Amino acid sequence: MATPGTPDPTDLSALSGLAPELATAFVSLASDIALVIGEDGIVTNVAAADAALALGAGQWVGRPWAETVTGGTRRKIEQLLQEVGSHGVSRRREVNHPSASGEDIPISYAALRLGAGGPLLAVGRDLRAVAAIQQRFVEAQREMERDYWRLRQEQSRQRLLAQVASDAVMLVQLPTLLAADANAQAQALFGAPGQPLPPPIRDLLALAQSAGRATEVRTRLQRAADVLALDVSVVPIRPDDAAQPQALLVRARPAETPQPGQAVQDAVLVADAHGRVLMANAELLALAGADTEAQLAGRPVAEVLGDPHRQLAAALSDARRAGFATQARATIGAAGAPVAVALWVSLLADGEQERLAFVLRPLASPAPAGAPPGTPLDLAATLQRIAARVGQLPLPALLREASDATERHAIDTALAQAGGRMAAAALQLGIDTAELQRRMRRLGLATDDAG
Repeated sequence: MATPGTPDPTDLSALSGLAPELATAFVSLASDIALVIGEDGIVTNVAAADAALALGAGQWVGRPWAETVTGGTRRKIEQLLQEVGSHGVSRRREVNHPSASGEDIPISYAALRLGAGGPLLAVGRDLRAVAAIQQRFVEAQREMERDYWRLRQEQSRQRLLAQVASDAVMLVQLPTLLAADANAQAQALFGAPGQPLPPPIRDLLALAQSAGRATEVRTRLQRAADVLALDVSVVPIRPDDAAQPQALLVRARPAETPQPGQAVQDAVLVADAHGRVLMANAELLALAGADTEAQLAGRPVAEVLGDPHRQLAAALSDARRAGFATQARATIGAAGAPVAVALWVSLLADGEQERLAFVLRPLASPAPAGAPPGTPLDLAATLQRIAARVGQLPLPALLREASDATERHAIDTALAQAGGRMAAAALQLGIDTAELQRRMRRLGLATDDAG
């Protein structure tokens, strides 16, 4: 407390007449802008270090300070004025001033009253540089998050494709609990279709049959030399007009799932429920003659791979209806010359999202014309295999397969009898050489003219 006759050191009334000079001094020493505010809240003087800021702030003179800021920060100015009126000083508050460019100017103010009844000196720091740094930091953080999620999605995509290529998949008929169809991996684990399944798998299927809903469990399969831990998912397959499932789609994989980057020989494609490409591995891109996955995304599978005999379309329809479909030999031709592949298509349940997994394994080309006897296709065995699939494929698809098999057998036989000479084989078949070559290309057979 000041003694009588001694000026109070906290009384700044003596400086009130020097408010404009103080504002300029503060700006030159430690701030970006300083305002002199009258007792009525009107701006009477402005000093700014930045010429552009000074030009805009000069228009505030004669206006209430609260009206120079945006509506969202006006309440902060009112609180600052109340606080400095009660205590003589205020804490810092950040407000935004609108500018002619349309971009708000953020400024942090603290205020000091120069004596009782004296003017108010508000000193501010321009926060635009700080805001720019903060914005760059936020953008960098967002970019890092985007990169992280892109990496996670890519890893998830690669893992899914690797799993699709290596999963054991089979379609089990009810109530017999016998596999009606299976891919190569399932046959290696559980035996050929029609054989009794191992007890752990059979017990799991019986449980899924009684529950009538999708099931996922980890089980152990006893093999000759070891015990294999398997993650098994079972999805009931119900026709549209049946309440009870008529089959079970079983998908099994070793508990140690393949990691992205492991060698995969098969071409793998994942499509949506309408048969449009969602993702594909490098082998599929090569098979389709594409450089990047983006070239295939969203396009129909039959368009991407080529489907001259509508075998892909038939397999897609069967997989939608029965959950699983196979083609022992299908011909695709999107990248140029026809390619023969073994084909597996299965439903791929992912929560409520239905997807379809395609696995294509290129087949060795048929033996060239003139090969030793016995090379031509075993037509009887092939037709028996086709007949065994009655009920699994629609009649048009079965007839197409039978027709192709018969035509391939006739061409192979004629070429073998003609010693590989194209013209002689065509004569035996009652067609010209150009027609024979066209048919051979369609069926994926060698077309070198041997004479």
